[in-house]
Amino acid sequence: MYLRPDEVAKVLETSGFERDFVDDKAYGYRRGDHYVYVNREARFGRTALVIHPAMKERSERFAEPTASFRSSGVYTQFPLDLESEVTAYYGICHGFSSRQLLANYLDNVFR
Repeated sequence: MYLRPDEVAKVLETSGFERDFVDDKAYGYRRGDHYVYVNREARFGRTALVIHPAMKERSERFAEPTASFRSSGVYTQFPLDLESEVTAYYGICHGFSSRQLLANYLDNVFR
């Protein structure tokens, strides 16, 4: 079972990320030059953390993505999804089964 979006948000906040965006679909968090989203629509948490596609290669050393990508009109800090028929941005999804695994991932990927 994966962490729910609200649990992911709490771990981000304790890891030094600051929330600067709130929407029905997502929370946006910033730490330094890094930006991530919490997908609030991820009921079972499998796609709760959405990272910038430029971080994919570095991220894969510490965790496998749980979905190839997720696009949304609210992920404005990420690149445009050129295959979408509407204006949408995309990121790479991750899900974590524990707070400790997520905290370790954040420490390693977003130094």
